[in-house]
Order: sequence, then C-alpha cells, then structure tokens
Amino acid sequence: MLILAGGQGSRLKGLTKWRAKPAVPFGGKYRIIDFPLSNCINSGLRRIGVLTQYKSHSLLQHVTQGWSNFNSEFGEFLEIVPAQQWHDENQWYQGTADAVYQSLDIIDSHDPEYVLILAGDHIYHMDFGEMLAAHVENKADITIACNIVSRREARGFGVMQVDSTDRIIDFVEKPDDPEAIPGQPEKSLVSMGIYVFSRDYLRDCLTKDASTDNTSHDFGKDIIPGGLHKGDHLQAYRFSNPAGGETTYWRDVGTLDAYYQANMELLSKKPPIDIYDRNWPVITYQPQLPPASFTGCGTICHVENSMVSGGCVIRESRLDTSILYSNCKVDTNSELDGVLALPGCTIGKNVTLRHVLLDNQCNIADGMCIGVDHDADRKAGFHVTDEGIVVINRKMLGQGGRYLPGIIVGPDTSS
Repeated sequence: MLILAGGQGSRLKGLTKWRAKPAVPFGGKYRIIDFPLSNCINSGLRRIGVLTQYKSHSLLQHVTQGWSNFNSEFGEFLEIVPAQQWHDENQWYQGTADAVYQSLDIIDSHDPEYVLILAGDHIYHMDFGEMLAAHVENKADITIACNIVSRREARGFGVMQVDSTDRIIDFVEKPDDPEAIPGQPEKSLVSMGIYVFSRDYLRDCLTKDASTDNTSHDFGKDIIPGGLHKGDHLQAYRFSNPAGGETTYWRDVGTLDAYYQANMELLSKKPPIDIYDRNWPVITYQPQLPPASFTGCGTICHVENSMVSGGCVIRESRLDTSILYSNCKVDTNSELDGVLALPGCTIGKNVTLRHVLLDNQCNIADGMCIGVDHDADRKAGFHVTDEGIVVINRKMLGQGGRYLPGIIVGPDTSS
C-alpha cells in the first residue's frame, strides 16, 4: 500500500505554509494522515509506504512518533519514502504517477501481487480489504474507488461513467461540465483517488508513461484515460461505510472553508463521521498531557457543544460550538463562538472570537475582538474566507517563528 502524502495543499494557505497538507491537525487531536493510516490498520493492511515531498518535517515527526508499532518479524512495516530524484537530479515528483514510478524499486523489493494507492489528505472511514477483494473477483487491471457528489463539487474530481456491471466506460479529470449519473441529473460519480492495481500492470503503465512526451505523469489525467483508450479493464468500486448503513462520509478538506466546516461537523448532534467508534478507531500520536481544566464552572465558565483536548485550561470564560486542540489556554471573561484553535493557542482576558480559525501557537492579546467586524479584521491583516471565517496565524500577529518542540526555526507559522 502506498499513501501519497507529499501534497502542498496551497488552497489551505497559511495552514500549509510550514507543513504538508496530510500533517494539518484535524478533529481536536488528530492529523489528517491519521485517517487513511487508521483505515489501513482497521482493514488489516500493515505493509505501508508513505511517499513524502513538500515540507515534510512535521509529517515525518508525527508518523515516526505515532506509527512505529509494526512487527517486522511478521512482514509488517511502515516505510517513509521521501522524494529522492532518482531519475532527474533537477526535478522532484512531477505528478502522482511519477511519484509511484520513482518508487517502483521499493515496491518490487516487497514483491506484492497488488498495490493499493491512496491520498494522504482525505477524511473518511473505509475498509480497503473489501475493495481489494472486489478487484481480485473482477479480475480488473485497475479498480477505482468512487463516490457520488453534486455536479458542482464534481468539477474538482475525476468524473466517470460506468456500465451495468460498474465497469468504467468513460473518465474525464476535473471537467468544467461534469457528466451526470443517468437518472440523477444533479449528481456525478467521481474518483476518490484510491486505486488498486495489479502490480505488473502498474509497472507497465508507469514505465510507458515515464518515457512519453506531453504527459502530466498523473493517474487521473494520464494513466486512467490511457487504460480506457487501450480497452483495459477498469472497474469502479462504490464507496461504503464500514460501520454499515447508507450514509457515507468522505471529505477533501482542500480549502479553508471546507477544513473549518469538516471540523465543525464533528460537533453536530449526529456527526457524519464517528470518531468515537471503537470498532473503527482513529489512531494518532499525542504527547502525554494533563486533563483539561475548567475553573469558575457554575458561575462565569460555560462550555456548550464543544471539544476540549488534553492540556487545555479554561478560566471563567464561555465556549460555544468550538474545538480547542491540545495545550490551549483561555483566560478570564473571554467568549469563543465557532472557534477552531489548533495546538498551543493562548487567548487572553476579555477576548471575543466569532467564527475564527487560529493556527498553532497563536497568542491572542487581552481585549481583542475578532470575527465581529470583518472590515476591521481585514485591516488588522487577518484573512477572511468567502464564508466569513477569520483565519489567523502567528505571522499575522507578529509573533515570531514556527514551533517545533524545544526549537524555534524559521520566520513564520508553526508546524
């Protein structure tokens, strides 16, 4: 299994300035990459390679600290595979297919019959074992996990058409006018960027692509359309919830608004993804921290519909529909509504925050009011998204370098 975890995530702006998108925190205590990795473990798949490239230090640190419990004596492993410029000293990975092509020697060294390839930056629960079984049963060359989304959303994905047996008969990457599902005019069937390849077929495709001019070296743009053009067997696998039921949850948190909304969905009465499901646990690494502490409860302190992680201290303040990651501090007489505060944030006295996303280690000074007047927020140098979320990092606050445990490096936001 290969997890493509080198994504830059440029649409997340400041959140990925010093970290790769898969390393971005999510859900109070996790990193985005914890979700695909947990899916691997819960699916019984413990032979994993993680391909990295873009600003990968915090990702590497997280994976090595939290995902080292593999037993090599039983053939288990989690290997981190940085971009190594094997084929051109002046170029890093040129696309998703090129990333895997440059890792073919590593794949061959483990001698798998099938290779599962997935993105490291999506939030979902999925049983990959069932997808592998379907690939073998259908005797497919490529099996592609697919999901149904609105036609508007489909513009950002590969859109496919299938026959009555779910064999793929057409595929277009990120079309301006996505093809609808027959009988569902406002819906499209899209690729989730999760593929199963028979290994020999994968090697042949990637080797040919590497020697071809005018290619993007990308699975969605080149490898899949090329396979269809040759008449190869490409099979769709319909995404399903491993917990059962009709509801499926899959989020590409590629924009600030999508990222904020996906976090806040966890606070709904019936969250669309159950991070408390003990039959499908989300695994992560987090330092040993003291329990969250609340003072003034029953008088000034009030916490409603919120998540508060370990190491947090809340002093006589109000939290409503907010998520505080580890080691956040909120001083007296402050009000937080719709706040997403990543690890290590400090919020002073008499502060008002409305629909605010704080990157790691932000220090909000006493008396600040953010999210109430967007003109004032912009004048202060903060970023306001299309949906009115105010996004703040340490650079905007003039607060020094990014944070690594025990080290201050760089001139910008924390890792």
